[in-house]
Amino acid sequence: MNEWTDTRPTRTPGMSAKDEILARVRSALAVPRRDAVTDAADVPRDYQRADDKQELRTAPEKVRGVLVQRLEDYTATVHRTTAAAAPAVIGDVLGDARTVVVPSGLPSSWLGDVAATLVVDDGTASARELDGIDAVLTGCHTAIALTGTLVLRGDDIGGRRAISLVPDHHVVVVDSSQVVLGVPKAIERMAEDPTAAWTMISGPSATSDIELDRVEGVHGPRRLDVVLIEPEPEPAPEEPAAAPRTTPRPTRTPAGTRTPDRTSDRTQEKSA
Repeated sequence: MNEWTDTRPTRTPGMSAKDEILARVRSALAVPRRDAVTDAADVPRDYQRADDKQELRTAPEKVRGVLVQRLEDYTATVHRTTAAAAPAVIGDVLGDARTVVVPSGLPSSWLGDVAATLVVDDGTASARELDGIDAVLTGCHTAIALTGTLVLRGDDIGGRRAISLVPDHHVVVVDSSQVVLGVPKAIERMAEDPTAAWTMISGPSATSDIELDRVEGVHGPRRLDVVLIEPEPEPAPEEPAAAPRTTPRPTRTPAGTRTPDRTSDRTQEKSA
């Protein structure tokens, strides 16, 4: 067992507070540890990982269902659609906006049905100018189902952080290939570009004071709409055509031939 002493350095006249603090740090570092040093190999590593069975074996449609449930718990509105119908859905979601700011690399196919005036962000608009814009439309890098978190990268699809924080209405387009189950898989995807600026969004901006009065829109958009693009539904299998019903053709008895009476035969058998 280590010999533990709690001896503190004596403060001498003229010693400053800084010198006293540093002396205490040096004396603490000089004392042997009271517990054994734990090596990295001793740390348990049984927590969830990116290659966890739950991550790999859960059906994609179930993962998307969990994401939708979490987003709706955060009071976000989710619009599930397909790639062909996505432009119409985006246009409907932005129907009441007069101006919309978009990143420079947003797919043009998403903007076909947008009736508002588009403002392509070039990085020069100030926060005051962005505050005068009604909505923002961005893409997404990763969506975490278990936490309901949307991860935006600061590129020409996700846009710089300011445009996703200042406008009052944020519309995010999420592709089904970007949805993962847990945080470890999301971190693995984000590690592809570790120097990028990342923004994580879990529902609309909301805060509450000490009296638990909820206020939305203080630290970001008050409204969050998520357009989830899912795969096209598989066509229903065609049912095999029913075989035509054939009516048995009546047998024709030649003229002069007597048809045996089966009823009389059974009556004779019973009487016998």
